[in-house]
Amino acid sequence: MAKSLPRFKAVVLVCTAMCVAAICGAAEKPQTGVAKDLEGIWDPARYISVDEIKPGMEAYCLTVYKGTAVEKFGLEVLSVVHDFVPGRDSILVRGTDERFIHSGPVAGCSGSPVYINGRLAGALATGWQFSKDPLYGVTPIADMLRVGGSRMGSSGGDSFNSGPGLALDFSMPVDFTQVEKKILSPVSSSRGQFGGASVLPCPMVVSGMPESVTGDLDESLRPLGFMVVSGAGGGRPSDVCDIKPVPGGCLTVPLVTGDITIEVVGTITEVRGDDIYAFGHSFLGYGPVDLPMATGEIHTVVSSVIRSFKVGTSVNVIGALRADESTAVRGKIGSEARMIPLTVNVSRYNDSQPRKYNCRIADNRMLTPRLLRAVMSSAGLLQGEIPPEHTVSYKGTIETDDVGTIAFDNISTGDGLNEAVRDTVSPLGLLMNNPYRQVRIKSINVDLDIREKDISSAIWSVGLSGSRVKRGDNLDVEVVTESVRSQKQKYNFNFTVPENTPVGTYQLIICGGFDYEEFTRKAVPHRFVPENLDSLVGVINRILEVNRDELHCVLILPAGGVSLEQAELPGLPATKAMVLGDSRRANTMQVFPGWIDKSVRTPTIIVDKKIMNVTVEQ
Repeated sequence: MAKSLPRFKAVVLVCTAMCVAAICGAAEKPQTGVAKDLEGIWDPARYISVDEIKPGMEAYCLTVYKGTAVEKFGLEVLSVVHDFVPGRDSILVRGTDERFIHSGPVAGCSGSPVYINGRLAGALATGWQFSKDPLYGVTPIADMLRVGGSRMGSSGGDSFNSGPGLALDFSMPVDFTQVEKKILSPVSSSRGQFGGASVLPCPMVVSGMPESVTGDLDESLRPLGFMVVSGAGGGRPSDVCDIKPVPGGCLTVPLVTGDITIEVVGTITEVRGDDIYAFGHSFLGYGPVDLPMATGEIHTVVSSVIRSFKVGTSVNVIGALRADESTAVRGKIGSEARMIPLTVNVSRYNDSQPRKYNCRIADNRMLTPRLLRAVMSSAGLLQGEIPPEHTVSYKGTIETDDVGTIAFDNISTGDGLNEAVRDTVSPLGLLMNNPYRQVRIKSINVDLDIREKDISSAIWSVGLSGSRVKRGDNLDVEVVTESVRSQKQKYNFNFTVPENTPVGTYQLIICGGFDYEEFTRKAVPHRFVPENLDSLVGVINRILEVNRDELHCVLILPAGGVSLEQAELPGLPATKAMVLGDSRRANTMQVFPGWIDKSVRTPTIIVDKKIMNVTVEQ
């Protein structure tokens, strides 16, 4: 007995130590399984952790199906899926309310708070398309509360146009057509698909937008997780004046406000002081963000076997989204997101009066060029589609705080609004996504004049005073253009062949403004490759200054010098050019081509080109 006493004491000491360790462990990590990074945020009386949730438990969610009233919808917990995506769990629930059963998973319910035993468990976030049952995946509230953290700023607008931009290649000659293609090209979304489940798309409700523009916008933004639908936006509901942000209430992101509206619809999950957590998944998913945040009203839920969705309208702007991560968005009540004033003036052949469309557009490097394209196209097409034979005169300005004003004034025919939109959207995209330094856009103004007349013309004939000419002599060129609905037009050009021109055969190019731009981009590509912000502005202005209604006559001459980066040395002797062309030099040297250019403005737009040969004799 005496020998067993020390052993008994040892067992008691070990057990005591284990109990102390357990108590200390409980102090470090709550029994609910919540990590230390949520200390000071996690309230076990308010929130329920994944560890406490079991299949078969009754639950409910809060959301708005009509108007602004938050309603309760019954749910049943099916299971908890650990590592639904690496490092993240998901709670699977099934709706038991008849309305949920009828509609199935609803886009716009993203963020609807789910409660179990009176405590907040998380937010509806994922669903299965074509599902016969209203099945949802719920993002745990612990994951949502981590969003922002120490990175949460008070003014996202002070950052470099928040979020990543478009992957534009500034090492190649700038081409507006290629820039626009990049702007419109689908981009991968941070929202994924998980075993057949996908993140609920956010309804992007548009108003004042023709169906053709809606379709183009949907094609461009659907890869980002948006679902563009026509709705009844454009104004505050008459019977709604003020809505307080509460869990289950409608939360909208008004990307475009004014005469044409584009608003994203979701649901508030949690409100903590001035912080709002919503969606249960990302918006764009790129961290810091600066976008307006507003309360909203739901007009209806459109039930569909493919994807049901909410149609809603913004009511009052209450703050700004500041953090956008994979599990939620987080906004700050009282903050103000930066918006860009946009005015589009439209005169049309079939409208009795000019119309002005005043809007404000969100300042975001990825979204703003796409939104601008949609608004411009909508303004030009709201009074009907453009007939096959037409002319669009357009001019406008992009005012900035950093590089002055970008101005343009041009004309197109037979190409709809494409050229007008391209000459506005591409410079904006280049400025907002430049790799040098931030450019803050102050305002955008565009004037469109649409006429029911085609002014295109083709080159009928080119006459030369002689296909052979001596050095120092004059070369006379007569160009005759023809269009379908007007008489032939004659234009004369005169060239003096330089005395130092080597004997040989050279090309004479006759073309319109568009082909002339293409010619110069290939002949002197360095003029279109920016090295810094100032040279980028110069490249943009150089492209915008080419008039579509000009006729150019270009005599190609032998190369006469070199270009070294942006420096042009057309008269450099060959011996010095050889030194600069040494392969050991870091700077790339290019042969500088020579040409003589003559141009004249015309009442038409030349749509083709002619190439003639001219022989220079001794």
